[in-house]
Amino acid sequence: MANNRFINYNNIKSFMRSFTAIIKKGEKQFVALCPELDVVSQGYTVEESLKNLKEAVELYIDEMGIPEEISEGDTIVVNFEVKHNAKTAQIVR
Repeated sequence: MANNRFINYNNIKSFMRSFTAIIKKGEKQFVALCPELDVVSQGYTVEESLKNLKEAVELYIDEMGIPEEISEGDTIVVNFEVKHNAKTAQIVR
């Protein structure tokens, strides 16, 4: 029985789809994540990491397709703050 979890776009020549990129500064490079597909890439600049992520996402879609459960506008990205108390970070023995 075929796995129907993925949409087959092999017969479509070209289509555009929006995804989210979360980019964070790593130790030596910027790390870019596409949370919808759980695809990660990196680069020495924000622009390079985004370019590499786009390429990785295109390769993922070519190989796996887009999971059916992902629909346009599914992802909401929100920044939030939490109170940090140095005492809670200490190991208590």
